[in-house]
Amino acid sequence: MIILDTGATRALADGHKTLNLLAGNMARTPGDLLRIPAACLMQAESQDAEAARRVLAFSSVVVDPLDTVAAVSVGTMIRDGYGGADTCHALYCALPRAEFGGMSILLTDREQNYPPGVVTVDIDSPGMLGFH
Repeated sequence: MIILDTGATRALADGHKTLNLLAGNMARTPGDLLRIPAACLMQAESQDAEAARRVLAFSSVVVDPLDTVAAVSVGTMIRDGYGGADTCHALYCALPRAEFGGMSILLTDREQNYPPGVVTVDIDSPGMLGFH
């Protein structure tokens, strides 16, 4: 599962070349989706009017809801000092879940905000899509 945090969501909305290429490629592959945690989408929209509209225009983008279990877990993470609502919702989405096999990858522009053990990839790293 590939997750975009607030920074990656804003970058996609702003036309980030690599993220746009990734979203386009995933749209052509059935079952491949980019997941944006609802709190990250909310934060991106609060910082940039119409960011949500621009990212949701990609057919490969889905929103991971902040349901009851997620809300309790994210609230606990915030209380325990892991960051704000958007960071903690992205972290929650990156944790192993029964409905998704394999390891999640969290795309971000702020890798330092996530604890060790979370697989993060900087959206501006030269090898993000295999380009060097």
